[in-house]
Amino acid sequence: MKIIVLNCGSSSIKYQLFEMETTEVLAKGVAEKIGLHGSFIKHERNDGIQVKIEGEILDHQAGIEYILGILKSEKYGSIKDFNEIDAVGHRVVHGAEAFKGSEFITEDVIKEMEKCIDLAPLHNPPNLKGIYAMQVLLPDVPQVGAFDTAFHQTMPAHAYMYAIPYSLYKKYGLRRYGFHGSSHRYVSARAAEILKKDISKLRIITCHLGNGASIAAIVGGKSIDTSMGLTPVEGLIMGTRTGDLDVGVLLYIMQKENIDHFNANILVNKHSGMLGITGVSSDMREIETAAAEKNERAILGLDMYYYRIKKYIGSYAAAMGGVDAIVFTGGIGENSPEAREEVCKNMEFLGLEFDNDGNRGKRGKEVIISKPGSKVIAMVVPTNEELVIAKDTEQIVLESLKNK
Repeated sequence: MKIIVLNCGSSSIKYQLFEMETTEVLAKGVAEKIGLHGSFIKHERNDGIQVKIEGEILDHQAGIEYILGILKSEKYGSIKDFNEIDAVGHRVVHGAEAFKGSEFITEDVIKEMEKCIDLAPLHNPPNLKGIYAMQVLLPDVPQVGAFDTAFHQTMPAHAYMYAIPYSLYKKYGLRRYGFHGSSHRYVSARAAEILKKDISKLRIITCHLGNGASIAAIVGGKSIDTSMGLTPVEGLIMGTRTGDLDVGVLLYIMQKENIDHFNANILVNKHSGMLGITGVSSDMREIETAAAEKNERAILGLDMYYYRIKKYIGSYAAAMGGVDAIVFTGGIGENSPEAREEVCKNMEFLGLEFDNDGNRGKRGKEVIISKPGSKVIAMVVPTNEELVIAKDTEQIVLESLKNK
């Protein structure tokens, strides 16, 4: 079975084509600047052949049509006919309480997804555009939606509820949902495999650290708490997002700066976080370089960033009654030994004996970064959200075929 996985953003489409028998990625790439000047597609085949194609991409449907064309092209393609594509898996950011797992996409499912747009106005519309496009371009190919929020639907009410009038929760669904679900699910399961332990008996804290960042507390393979909330703004300090913020601060800024809710949303999502604190960049590599050059705001930003992560690890260890493994993933978690070292400093009280030498220089690879005999194991597990989506898609499509 061949499955294409799509991750549609507001002006981009990331894609991977899987051969599910071996889980090999036959081709992958990204379409950038959709609807903007300077559109292009970067495409890479599994034999190393790469190409960058520049040209106008007016909308998501046009972008997906170009991607399909490349996948079938004689020079750069991996298939000879579109009939070889057996299913399409889509990353969908917000599924609210409607979806507790990945779903076979029907018109009724699409209607429920459209109801979630108010909860994720920046993410769900482009996710849906990918689904609409595939309905037109490959109408007979089954589609599956994998929801970022689904993995966290196992959280208990005391973890996901906000202390606001209960009527507002019932009316609008205002609660913590959490995101990066496919990533937290994958790395926790993979960590258990690496450790050769039964995940049902493990307490794991997964740290997905990238431009967007979140932490999850996972007991027996199920999420019991996570740092992101109703939206991806809550929790850790991120590249351009505030993370946890006193609501009073936002109200004060809105009053003093005379800005409406639209501009307040831009402030907390696009102009805050590490970019807002440091004034340098939202890119951790550039901030680390500035800090090494004694830039005081860069140093402050890093101190704040590490401190927030340590607080969440400590609180989740308390919530779970201890922790067996701490897993780092995401662009920063996988590729910044400095960040991992700073986060894990002075955690001996928790039972973590960090291996500075084993951590140093390790980037993008599965590796244990705690000392032999450490009660709590720290490790790096590169994430693979696309594989999770592809496997869910395969399982759901095969089940639907059996039930016909």
